[in-house]
Amino acid sequence: MEEQKKENPLKVNRRHFFSQLSIGIGSLALGSLLIPDLFKNGQMNLGQQPLGIPHFAPKAKRVIYLFQAGAPSQLETFDYKPMLRKRMGEDLPESIRNGQRLTGMTANQEKFPLMPPAVDFRQHGQSGTWISDFFPYTAKIADEITVIRSMHTEAINHDPAITFFQTGSQISGRPSMGSWMSYGLGSENKNLPSFVVLTSRGKGNSQGLYSKLWSSGFLDSKHQGVLLRSGKDPVLYLNDPEGISRSEKRDLLNEVSALNKLHHVETGDDEIESRIAQYEMAYRMQMSVPDVMDISKEPKSIIDLYGEDCQVPGTYAANALQARRLAENGVRFIQLYHQGWDQHGNLPNEMAGQAKDVDQASAALVLDLKQRGMLEDTLVIWGGEFGRGNYCQGKFDPANYGRDHHPRAFSIWMAGGGVKPGLNYGKTDEFGYNVIENPVHINDFHATLMYALGLDHEQLTYKYQGRRFRLTDVAGNVIKDLLA
Repeated sequence: MEEQKKENPLKVNRRHFFSQLSIGIGSLALGSLLIPDLFKNGQMNLGQQPLGIPHFAPKAKRVIYLFQAGAPSQLETFDYKPMLRKRMGEDLPESIRNGQRLTGMTANQEKFPLMPPAVDFRQHGQSGTWISDFFPYTAKIADEITVIRSMHTEAINHDPAITFFQTGSQISGRPSMGSWMSYGLGSENKNLPSFVVLTSRGKGNSQGLYSKLWSSGFLDSKHQGVLLRSGKDPVLYLNDPEGISRSEKRDLLNEVSALNKLHHVETGDDEIESRIAQYEMAYRMQMSVPDVMDISKEPKSIIDLYGEDCQVPGTYAANALQARRLAENGVRFIQLYHQGWDQHGNLPNEMAGQAKDVDQASAALVLDLKQRGMLEDTLVIWGGEFGRGNYCQGKFDPANYGRDHHPRAFSIWMAGGGVKPGLNYGKTDEFGYNVIENPVHINDFHATLMYALGLDHEQLTYKYQGRRFRLTDVAGNVIKDLLA
């Protein structure tokens, strides 16, 4: 018998061609329904532009990050260490410090006298979570939050530490986490940015905040965070000048868009298309932003929940309420920065004021989201860039002392978005100095945050200057024990 000839794998018969074609057309049709931007100007949105589909089923749709800039002390918030009170004034054992690098503010100290917390702690809820008396409102939601007491980082100074937390790198220039989420998931509301930033200033010593913290880095500029200001004009230059009607603005944008498209054909620069999209977004935001920022229709019960300060633009309480309204309107990533947590001195008084600034509104945000059925798919995060040392900075004075920076161990809390409620995760030693159980590095935190949003931190990459970058760089493990 003559040996049967092998069929050429590239040879496709007519029936097979049309059967496969029908599958492809069906997939494209479905894709165009799920993702309106799949086809843009007659071309598929391929290449490095993600399609806005998670890698797997997400637990959270959006994030509200309550960042406490300046680094609140874990020893006066959520990491109760009664031993420090028993050994107050004693020198921190070298075996515990173990040669840790210190800042220039304490490196020349000969002694490191142990300093107990400036406030009492109590256990709260069925979870028995230890929370300091500085945070009575947070104590009421103890069973809604997960406290991580084993966070750690390498950065020991504010700028690299906060840059690391926000971008995954201590060196400026990388995209912020909000930009990565926008890049990976897109927007839920075409009339609002997918990434919004709000800032407030507390009563304590404030470190600077810079736009690099919400920059899109080498990602498309449309993924950059939009800073909403307090007052009459939330976004600078958003409103039309006097004498320009909305229809005239529309005609102007059409002409500018046409010129930009011609320039794009000549140069092939994708950033031109981003510029067109941003002009259009600004046009739509003229209507959407004032409506979202107007809290006049909020009922008295909500004002009472957040506190009277929520009616004062620019306060933390006002921004927390705005965060809920932005989340309700489809904003994907909302970043609040509250300055003033850098207590190198006068910690008992300054930290009491800082806590009063944020405690009620932070708890109110969680309760507000829950009563609206939004907490289950909104991940709320509260915390700073590192922790504080367990010893007195400078002269030993129990009535008026400060704590220096401490990267080895600090605490944050999370709520909603698929996180296990009422969980206390991780543990530090009896001095509150070193992590001894379930350490969580910032890379692990980022990987877990992305996982909650349905994103694989190893797959969400962007090729730039010949290398594929990602938020977690070359590290990070998903801490699945934190997730329900």
